Amino acid sequence: MNPAFKALQLKARHQVYTLLAGQNLSSLHGEGYDFAELREYQIGDDIRKINWMISAKLQKPYIKTFHANRELSVVVAALMDSSLYFGSGNAKQKKLTEVATLLGYATQQQNDLFTGLCYTQTQTHTTPPTKQLYHIEGFCQTLFELPLLGTSIETTKATQDIFKRIQRPSLLFVLGDFLEEIDLSLLAQKHEVIVIIIRDRTEESPKALGEVTLVNPKENNKMKTYFGKRNIQKYLSKLHAHDKKLSTHFSQHDIRYVKVFTDEEVLRKLMGLFI
Repeated sequence: MNPAFKALQLKARHQVYTLLAGQNLSSLHGEGYDFAELREYQIGDDIRKINWMISAKLQKPYIKTFHANRELSVVVAALMDSSLYFGSGNAKQKKLTEVATLLGYATQQQNDLFTGLCYTQTQTHTTPPTKQLYHIEGFCQTLFELPLLGTSIETTKATQDIFKRIQRPSLLFVLGDFLEEIDLSLLAQKHEVIVIIIRDRTEESPKALGEVTLVNPKENNKMKTYFGKRNIQKYLSKLHAHDKKLSTHFSQHDIRYVKVFTDEEVLRKLMGLFI
């Protein structure tokens, strides 16, 4: 086993089985994810359950209600291509693997079903619904070791495949860097979707480098250019517009999301989703 992956695995296992011991991750369990109905908001209801699209149309706040939870189905879907290989290495790929590993251990700790899906340019790696650590750890090791340079993923095909594969309403985590446009509205119709965006800080706060040679990881070609303040402003303008559009899309479809940088502790960010 790769020593770097083993270290990541041990860290995630320690956090879930030691630091979270006794907390039961009740926020993950919630009240269940089998949709029952929409009803008018009442004082004391959790405002996070408000369906904003329906509320806007009816001019009154409405919330989603669910049947009592039995066994939760947790699905981790990773969208992976060469954009995860950024800077001096594949730090984003490693951080994505860490997130998936934490979610896998947390699911197994609660005795729920874990399903792993990983989409690349040429393959779909899957783990059928399981409670076995062997399968969960094997899936996460695949995420860590995948060769991604020179690859590009079609997110539309990936989301359509997820919709077909996962029949049971699930807690669906979608992992990726989300630097391309994506439509998750189809998945949000059936599942409780949570997006985890993996980014490197250099992507969002680049420094002026002057004359540099840039390498396109998707096509593996090189380009000499001058990377100064004006170029940075243009780049950041496009990135901020893209992320704003992404955030609006998530809000419209009741999709929760969080951004995790490669230098951040994952557990704290994930727990923040369920407070």
